[in-house]
Amino acid sequence: MLDAARRALPFDAERLNEIIAAHAGKPGALLPILHDVQAEFGMVDDAAVPAIAAALNLSRADVHGVLTFYHDFRRLPAGRTVVKLCSAEACQAAGGRALQAAAKDLLGVPMKGTTGDGAATLEPVYCLGLCSVAPAAMVDGRIHGRLTADRLTAIIEEAMR
Repeated sequence: MLDAARRALPFDAERLNEIIAAHAGKPGALLPILHDVQAEFGMVDDAAVPAIAAALNLSRADVHGVLTFYHDFRRLPAGRTVVKLCSAEACQAAGGRALQAAAKDLLGVPMKGTTGDGAATLEPVYCLGLCSVAPAAMVDGRIHGRLTADRLTAIIEEAMR
């Protein structure tokens, strides 16, 4: 879990090149590079795409395609609190849509949205592996199961303090 200060690091081309160099030449280097870039900067800035593509001898479209295919990569900074709501079938069947509605109402943003003050980001996740205790969520890296709208609201409010 990244702390709030690490989520807001500005893009640094020199640090990006260090990350690329650590993985260059290894098979399947794209995903580890993207993960490390996001861990370092809190997101994968569009400015990183050409450098990554050039280093791996890929097209920008190839890198962009991977970056946008996987839901966990961010192209914009996340809020200080990150709320991930499971959208998989088991959680949906156990009341996941009601949780999404409660979280949207509480934060005033749609799924994949960040509050205007940067306090929180609301994201879907497509399985937390907690099907037996659905519906589930992850708030700032901590998982929670058997959620109700009231319990989720309390967890989010506590995390945002």
